[in-house]
Amino acid sequence: MTPSPAEGERLQKVLARVGLGSRRLCEELIEDGRVTVNGEVAVLGRRVDVDHDRVEVDGAPIGVRPGLVHYLLNKPTGVVTTASDPQGRPTVVDLVPAEPRVFPVGRLDLDTEGLLLLTNDGELANRVAHPSHGVEKEYLAEVEGEPSRATLRRLREGVDLDDGPTAPAQASLVAPTLVKLVIHEGRNRQVRRMLDAVGHPVVRLIRTRIGPLADRRLAPGTWRHLTEAELRLLEAALAEPTDLGDYPGTGGR
Repeated sequence: MTPSPAEGERLQKVLARVGLGSRRLCEELIEDGRVTVNGEVAVLGRRVDVDHDRVEVDGAPIGVRPGLVHYLLNKPTGVVTTASDPQGRPTVVDLVPAEPRVFPVGRLDLDTEGLLLLTNDGELANRVAHPSHGVEKEYLAEVEGEPSRATLRRLREGVDLDDGPTAPAQASLVAPTLVKLVIHEGRNRQVRRMLDAVGHPVVRLIRTRIGPLADRRLAPGTWRHLTEAELRLLEAALAEPTDLGDYPGTGGR
């Protein structure tokens, strides 16, 4: 439903507030037909209800609800990827500000390190976690033994696991016992199980990238806000769903 002229906020003001540029630049985006509201091309003067309207720029949904936060955390080992833990172990939520309340997007095992997204933006979180969007996750795995070229080829082509074959992955050898693996599924402990299946159990596992998000300078146990540019890149990466066929599963590593 289109708001009346007296309802909602002016669209260009909302777009400027979330970091798409100056008010004038946002007006130009609207004039160029690059902005839609609830699937309809917006016009200057359009007002929006930030709690209910779906705003997209160049086909990528834009989170316009006030109060949204997006944290990038470098999770250390020994921290669980939950909001609370009945065993009293430290959680990823303990490492970021208490307010506003956020939740982790996807999971990393207790002994897995690396990048994790936490947010109160439920729509964005669902799209990042859902396998239909095929968001890439990159890992560095220190393994037992030195994988051969044939082993790397098996990882690239897909590995048979107890819950079905994996989708093809990107796999390369960074050092004799260090494998870089890029997957776009999210099954439970998938990277560890893939490397177990090819005879190279994981010694240490670090997630180094989530889609376009990476930060080698972020120390273990520390976090930062996503920049507006990173958020736009992530939205753009989610704009086009990826067909993964019948490959099953979502979960953690």
